[in-house]
Amino acid sequence: MSADARPVAAAVSAQLPLAAVRTKVRVPLRFPDGWETTADVFTFTGLADGKEHLALGIGDYAHVPVPLVRPHSECLTGDVFGSRRCDCGPQLREAVERIGEHGGYLLYLRQEGRGIGLYAKLDAYALQDGGLDTYEANLALGRGEDERDYTAAAQILTALGVSRIRLLSNNPDKARQLAALGTQVVEQVPTGVHMSDANVRYLRAKVEHTGHTLALPA
Repeated sequence: MSADARPVAAAVSAQLPLAAVRTKVRVPLRFPDGWETTADVFTFTGLADGKEHLALGIGDYAHVPVPLVRPHSECLTGDVFGSRRCDCGPQLREAVERIGEHGGYLLYLRQEGRGIGLYAKLDAYALQDGGLDTYEANLALGRGEDERDYTAAAQILTALGVSRIRLLSNNPDKARQLAALGTQVVEQVPTGVHMSDANVRYLRAKVEHTGHTLALPA
């Protein structure tokens, strides 16, 4: 963040509704490939959108000066059912391991379908089967290309006492929004490229529409 942007971000941060940690519970995690770890799962009160977002503290998260943070938007089809139409499930798996190595937080945000909800996302899938890309399909439904808002994510980080982060994301909008909300993004760290025959068009749309930093083959 530039020096000129810091006073603006600080002012915005000061105006955010305060959230607080509600509970913390230790949870063992196991992924379909057999990889295991444990996480401290935090719940919150006072989040601006009233949704049940989570933060998972992984690795030595309490003692690193600048934690690695992945704001991960919920994707039932990819995270739970292993859908190959997107890269969400592999990104989630990668993020938990990388955060564990560095120390930090996975923010699991209840923003299915880039904020349009599960049913609308599946409606968008049907339109994609007819030839539209993922962003065009959202617009055809009368929704925004990406309706996600990271105010709650910034509140969560403040509640956890985190003001500076290394952001694990390919999405420049996450960095812009968090910086504007008062979180200092020291570094943006890209995830891997999880490409398959089923999601290559989806990944290309991310690069072309919203400037995701994905090194896709020609």
